[in-house]
Amino acid sequence: MRKRGYHHGNLKAALVEAALKLIEQKGPQGFTLSEAAKNAGVTPAAVYRHFQGRDDLIAEAAREGFEIFADLMEFAYASGQPSALASFEATGRAYLAFARKHPGHYIAMFESGLSINASPDLAHAAARAAATQEKAAAELSQHIDADKRPPPAMVSAHIWALSHGVVELYARGTPGARTPFPAEDLLESGIGIYLRGLGLIAPDT
Repeated sequence: MRKRGYHHGNLKAALVEAALKLIEQKGPQGFTLSEAAKNAGVTPAAVYRHFQGRDDLIAEAAREGFEIFADLMEFAYASGQPSALASFEATGRAYLAFARKHPGHYIAMFESGLSINASPDLAHAAARAAATQEKAAAELSQHIDADKRPPPAMVSAHIWALSHGVVELYARGTPGARTPFPAEDLLESGIGIYLRGLGLIAPDT
C-alpha cells in the first residue's frame, strides 16, 4: 500500500503541514524529521526529496507563513484606504490576527532562530510583508517637512516590535502576563502614543 504522502500527490505540502503541527506542539527545535515524515505518512527517506534537513523544512514553513502574512498585511492596508492612519493601524491589527490564526507559521517565522536570509524566497516574502507597513508609515509622514520626517523603516520597525511584544505577552497566553485590557486595545493605544510623540498624528486624533 502506498504511503499517504505519495497518494495525495503533494509530498512537500504534506511535510510542511506536518511540521507546522509539530512546531505548535513541541516548538521548532522539539521534533525530528522522522516525526514529520511519520505524521505526513511517508518514510524518513522521502523527506530528502524536498528538504536537506529540519532547518530547511522549518524555513519553508516560515516562507509560507510570510507569504500568508504579506497577503494579510496588503489586505489590511487596502482596507484602511484612503486614510493613511487607518491603513497603518490596520497593519498592526493584522499582526495580532495572523499570530492567532497561524500559530505554527508564526513560531517558524519569529521563534525558530532561522535567519530570514536562509533562502532567497524566504527573504523575498519577509521583505514583501515589511514593505507594506513601511509604505503605510511613509504616507503618515507626508505632511512633515522632508528633513524632519522619521525614516519609514524605523517607524515600521518600532510598530513591528510593539506588535510582537503585545502578541508574545498578551495574545498567546504567556504565563504570568496579565492585563485587564484586550490585546487589540493595548496595541492601538500604544501605536497612538507613539505616533503622537513623533508628530505623525494630531494630539486629539
